[in-house]
Amino acid sequence: MKVILLRDIAKVGNKYDVKEISSGHVRNFLLPKGLVQIATDKALKAVEEKKKMSDTLRKTHEDLLIKNIESLKGETITMREKANEKGHLFAGIHKEEIVPEIKKQTRLDIDPEYIELSEPIKELGEHEITVSAHGKSVTFKLEVEKGE
Repeated sequence: MKVILLRDIAKVGNKYDVKEISSGHVRNFLLPKGLVQIATDKALKAVEEKKKMSDTLRKTHEDLLIKNIESLKGETITMREKANEKGHLFAGIHKEEIVPEIKKQTRLDIDPEYIELSEPIKELGEHEITVSAHGKSVTFKLEVEKGE
């Protein structure tokens, strides 16, 4: 059955793609959840217009994201966290906790998925953090200081 994807679906395709999918999967799973639309001539014309607009928005978003990432290069972000006398943090710092600090200190909005952090930060001191998106990669310093 020929359908139009209304959202990105893992292992199937991206939003507005036209795919040939088994009719049982479409009727039993994808249609009831509102993930697809049957590909009629009228729907195909409408989806082409939406796809053009979506591509333009995606390109603009991508350019803005790259600009934000480039402006992070060489920055130092400071965080204060509770730690013991040896410099070990009581709670590790995850990507999701770094993002609000970046926004607060630099006014840049970066999504946590673009921050490369193999494991949570558990020590005081300076840490090199890499941010990568769309083939562009920069590093900045995260300085973790002892807080109250």
